Amino acid sequence: MIDKLNFTKLNGLIPAIIQDTTTNQVLMVGFMNREAVEKTIQERRVTFWSRTKGRLWQKGETSGNTLEVSSIQTDCDGDALLVRAIPTGPVCHTGSYTCFAEARTLDAESVLEGLETIIRERRQQMPAESYTSKLFGQGTPRIAQKVGEEAVEIVIAALQHDQDSLKEESADLLYHLLVLLQDQGLSLSDVTTTLKERMTKPGRTGGENVVAAG
Repeated sequence: MIDKLNFTKLNGLIPAIIQDTTTNQVLMVGFMNREAVEKTIQERRVTFWSRTKGRLWQKGETSGNTLEVSSIQTDCDGDALLVRAIPTGPVCHTGSYTCFAEARTLDAESVLEGLETIIRERRQQMPAESYTSKLFGQGTPRIAQKVGEEAVEIVIAALQHDQDSLKEESADLLYHLLVLLQDQGLSLSDVTTTLKERMTKPGRTGGENVVAAG
């Protein structure tokens, strides 16, 4: 990827837009030279070239509020980067969540997409300390078993009218279902595409019977 980047337009630098993996909000914009891009890729933490300091600067090296890299994309001209990352604390030196003074917003879609990204990364990197990595290591039967267990827990919580447990078990089910989808080479978008197709079928109005397969 680095060899495809064009560092000539800005005297050896390219702009890097940092986006929150979970919320999709733009967190900040910085500049990277070739060495900064290499370090960011190798360490999976965002590193910039500081024009003020005249050196490499890893975000959070003083505050501890690092940006853990999820993915890096180039634009069509190869002269800008989109870095999706997970912030470990406030991004701005003012203490704000973003350098644009925005509050963190978490809608349902962003949460699920962010969780799916993290699960996909765990499968690719397989860090030893990760529960998700252990699940992938145990294989499809164990992952499928966990989905079944969580579904049963949801039924029990519903029958007991225990709303707190129902929320907790539902969160567990969604997580394990996303792990299972990744294990099977599928994604959340594959599921939502199926739902959209059902919603647009003739005779189905207002989303009626969207989930029912029959």
